[in-house]
Formats: sequence, structure tokens, C-alpha cells
Amino acid sequence: MTEQLRLMAVHAHPDDESSKGAATMAKYVSEGVDVLVATCTGGERGSILNPKLQGDAYIEAHIHEVRAKEMEEARQILGVKQSWLGFVDSGLPEGDPLPPLPEGCFALEDVDEAAGRLVKLIREFRPHVITTYDENGGYPHPDHIMTHKISMVAFDAAGDPERYPEAGEPWQPLKLYYNQGFNRPRTVALHEAMLERGLESPYGEWLKRWDEFMRAERTLTTYVPCAEFFPVRDKALIAHATQIDPDGGWFRVPMEIQQEVWPTEEYELAKSLVDTSLPEDDLFAGIRNN
Repeated sequence: MTEQLRLMAVHAHPDDESSKGAATMAKYVSEGVDVLVATCTGGERGSILNPKLQGDAYIEAHIHEVRAKEMEEARQILGVKQSWLGFVDSGLPEGDPLPPLPEGCFALEDVDEAAGRLVKLIREFRPHVITTYDENGGYPHPDHIMTHKISMVAFDAAGDPERYPEAGEPWQPLKLYYNQGFNRPRTVALHEAMLERGLESPYGEWLKRWDEFMRAERTLTTYVPCAEFFPVRDKALIAHATQIDPDGGWFRVPMEIQQEVWPTEEYELAKSLVDTSLPEDDLFAGIRNN
């Protein structure tokens, strides 16, 4: 393939792109790949998770604008392009029973109608590879699950001239992956590495509760080596200041341990229209030489 490779990462909220596959994106940008993040919602209903910023009246009143600025900073750090699909954050319902989702939110949109916006963006950007979430959303946030749904519809529809004819010239992406960076093998490896070095692991409780809160193990098909870009990933994540405490659990495993023990980000190949052999170390395996 002589044309520039293109990767689209479809995410639910601003900050998801920096916590899921960010080092992979930074790696591909460094290699000349054109990378676009499609952000489904503005994160309007996201809580302020950084305790240092909780209670800030300005941020609470302008959370949408603040998160958009955070996204722009993270985008620049990663070196990617970014587009908003313009849906409204559904929030994460809590309680027993769960309260109804707010009217007009992303998770209550008609799937086929909502997918049309993503189809339009796919046809404009013409990605060879798309990454998104699995049917569980990675974790069961309604916006993550909806992101999965519209991604699956859009992947199949973007290349069909009879579907969404108003959305531009058809373009068929060749591969679709699920982000699987939060996986048990990685967590166990880092946990054990911390203990072996006499350090306190942040993953002890995670592993105790894994079976209770986490879904069945997924098939990891693709391991992208990107350890040198872990610092870029962390810098982009910290740019989302309302969501990430720089002194929090995300950063308790020393960088050199992460890079030595688990130097990859993981994906599950969900759809492929090209021949490839598993496991892979490249999202563009089977595409580069076609």
C-alpha cells in the first residue's frame, strides 16, 4: 500500500482516548499514520473525579467547555486529529433500582440514526482501521455500550452505497478492533512485578474483585509494542484534569516497571476483510502489503 495509512479510534467521552489505546495512537502518529479520534459525547454529565478540583464552582458550571479544552490539550499531546459526533453524555446511572436515563442522551438515540453521523465521518476520513469497545463497552457505561453499537453498524454500512446515501461517497474500512487494554494477564503481571520488587501494588483489590465486577475473559489477538510512548499516554491523560488525579492509582506503577513488564497495548480483532495471522503486533497487519 502506497497511500498513507489511516486509523480512527471511536470513543464515548473526552478522556477515553487517553486511557484506552493512547500509546498505540502516538506510536502510529510517529510513523506517519493519520489518526483521528471520534468522540461521541461532550462528557457533559461526567463527575469531577480529581479531588483537587472538586468543589470548583466555575468548573461545575462550565464542565462541557472545560472538558472540550482538556480534549484539545490531549489531542495536541498525542498528535492526533479529533472530531465530535455531538451526542449528549448519558451519565452513569447509580442506585438500586437504577434511575432512567435522561431524555435526549446518547444511549437513548436510535442506533441506526446515530450511526449515520459516524458513517459520514468514516466516509470523510476513510480509515483503514477502526478501534472501538466490545459489546460490554469495556465496562457497562451506557455511552460505551452505545459507542459499540453505532461502531458496528457504521463499519458495515460505510462501504454500502445503498445505506446512508446522504453521508458521502462509500468507504469500507478493512479491520475493526475492540480495545482490551484492561485485561487480567496485564494486571496480574504488573501486580506480581510490584510485589517482587517489594512495592505496594495498586491492583490487589482489583484482582480480588475481578470475578465479581469484570466480564468473562476476552480473546487478546493483537499486542502493539508501544512502551516508549507510555509517557506520552500519561501526559495526555493528565491533561484531562477534571477526570484524572495525577497522584492517583493510574500512576502508581513506576514507568520503568510498566515498560519492562508489559510493553504493549492489547486489542481484540472483531472484524477483518483482509487476511492476517494471529497473534498480531500491528493493527495494520494484512493491510500494509496489500
